[in-house]
Amino acid sequence: MSKSTERTHPKSLVGFPQPLPRFAINDLVVPDAVPEDEREWVPQAPNVWFRPLILNVTQGYFVNVLRVRKSGVLSRHRHDGPVHAHVLKGRWYYLEHDWTAIEGSYAHEIPGEIHTLYVPEDVSEMMTLFHVTGAYTYLDEEGRPVGYEDVFTKLEAAVKHYEAVGLGTDYVRRFIR
Repeated sequence: MSKSTERTHPKSLVGFPQPLPRFAINDLVVPDAVPEDEREWVPQAPNVWFRPLILNVTQGYFVNVLRVRKSGVLSRHRHDGPVHAHVLKGRWYYLEHDWTAIEGSYAHEIPGEIHTLYVPEDVSEMMTLFHVTGAYTYLDEEGRPVGYEDVFTKLEAAVKHYEAVGLGTDYVRRFIR
C-alpha cells in the first residue's frame, strides 16, 4: 500500500470554495492508523495495546485499534453505550454469543450487555478497530465491577505512555477532539 500524499487529479478540478463553519475545528486524519513505530502503541495489559485514533472528550467516545498478542479471555465487561468493531486481523468472539468476529467483519454491540471477549488459541495477533461510546465497566467472574475505561482513562494512559517513550506529553493532543 502506498503512503504517497501526491495529489494527481487534473488541474481543472478544484474543490468547492466554501470555507469551514466559523467555529469548526480541522479534520482529523491519522495516516498510520496501524503504526510501525512501536512507541505509538499504548500498553493496556500484558500483550495488549491500543492505538488511539480519536479521543473525543466533548462527546465521550474514543476510537482505537486494539492489538492483542495472547489467547484466552481478554476481559469481561459491560458497556453503557454502543460499540462498533471492525476486525483488521485475526478473530475473536464473546462467550455469550454464537457469532465470531473474523478478519474483515463488522460488529455492532448494543449498550448494557455483558460480554466475555475471547481470543482463540490459534490466533497469534488480533487487531480490531473499536469505536466506543461511553464507558466499559470491567467485571469479575461474579459480575462485580472491578474497574472501568472511558475516553479519559484512555487519554491518561496515552499521555503517561507517550511521555515515558520520549514522544512527549503533548503527543496525544493530535487525537483529542
